[in-house]
Amino acid sequence: MKLMDIFGTLKRDMDFIERQLYRSIDGDDELLSETSLHLLKAGGKRLRPVFVLLGGKFGNYDLERLQHVAVPLELIHSASLVHDDVIDDAGTRRGKPTVKAKWDNKIAMYTGDFIYAKALVLAAELSNPEIHRILSKALVQMSIGEMEQIRDFFNTEQTVRNYLLRIRRKTALLIAISCQLGAMAAGAPEKVSWLLYRYGYNVGMAFQIRDDLLDLCGTEKSIGKPPGSDMRQGNITLPVIYALQEPKLRDSLLHEIHGIRAQDGAGDVSKAINMIISGPGIGQAEKLADRFISKALEALEGLPENKSRAHLKEIALFVNKRSY
Repeated sequence: MKLMDIFGTLKRDMDFIERQLYRSIDGDDELLSETSLHLLKAGGKRLRPVFVLLGGKFGNYDLERLQHVAVPLELIHSASLVHDDVIDDAGTRRGKPTVKAKWDNKIAMYTGDFIYAKALVLAAELSNPEIHRILSKALVQMSIGEMEQIRDFFNTEQTVRNYLLRIRRKTALLIAISCQLGAMAAGAPEKVSWLLYRYGYNVGMAFQIRDDLLDLCGTEKSIGKPPGSDMRQGNITLPVIYALQEPKLRDSLLHEIHGIRAQDGAGDVSKAINMIISGPGIGQAEKLADRFISKALEALEGLPENKSRAHLKEIALFVNKRSY
C-alpha cells in the first residue's frame, strides 16, 4: 500500500481535521489570521495528525475527541516552522514565500506565538492532565532543541551524539507524542501508548536524518527550498559531521565551511556539497536512519495486529525512502 492510499483511508477524517485547523486560527485578529492561514495553505504532509488518528484506532476512536490532540500538534509544528524561518532567514518553504518573507520578522514571530497559544487553547478542551503534561514538556524540549541548534551554528567540532540529542528535541519528540497522545485520548492501554511513543520516536529520528540528507541530495523542486540551505545557515547536520570525520575530506571541507560562514551564507555551497556526497557521510547517515526504522518496526510488533499497525509500518518504510 502506498502512502497516498493510507491517507485515502483517512480522507474524510483528515478533511475534518483540515477544516478545524483553518477554523482554529480564524477570527481573533485579521492580520494574525491572514499570516497563520498563509502558512497552513502552503500545505505539508500533515503526518502528525495522521499519527494521532492512527494511534486513536488502538482505543475507542472518537474524532470529536481526537481533534483536540491532532489540531494542536499540527499547530505546534506549524508555529515552530514560522520561528525557524526567522532564525534561518528563509525566503521560501514548500515552494512558497515564508511568513517572514511576505511580511517581516516581527510579524512572523508574533504569528508563531499566536499559533502556539491557539494550540494550547484547543488542547485544554481535554480534561486529561497527563495529556497536558506530556504536551507542555514537549514544548519545553522543543525550545531547548532550537537553542541548541542556534548555539551549534557552524560548530564543526560537534559530535554525532550532539546532533542526535538536538533532533530528538526538535523533531522526533513531537512525532512520538503524536502517536502516543492519539492512543491516550482514545483510552488505549498504557502499554499500547508507550509502544506507539517508541515507534514515533524512532520514525521521527529517521525522518529528520532523511530531511538532512535531502537538503544535500535533493532538488529545489522536490524539497521546496534551495539545496544546501542547512549549510548556508550554519546548521551542521549528520552527513556533514560524518564527512568531517574523514581525514581525506576534513581540511578541505573545513575550508569551505569557514568560507561559507565568512560570507554569511551568501556564497556558493556546491563545492562543499559535492565533497560530502563524494565521501562516506551520506551512506553512514542512511545506515543510521535504517537502524531507527528497524527499531520503529520492532516496536510495532508488540501492538495488536490491525489495519492501523499495517499503515504505521508503511509510513515508516516511506519515511526511510522518501524523496520529498
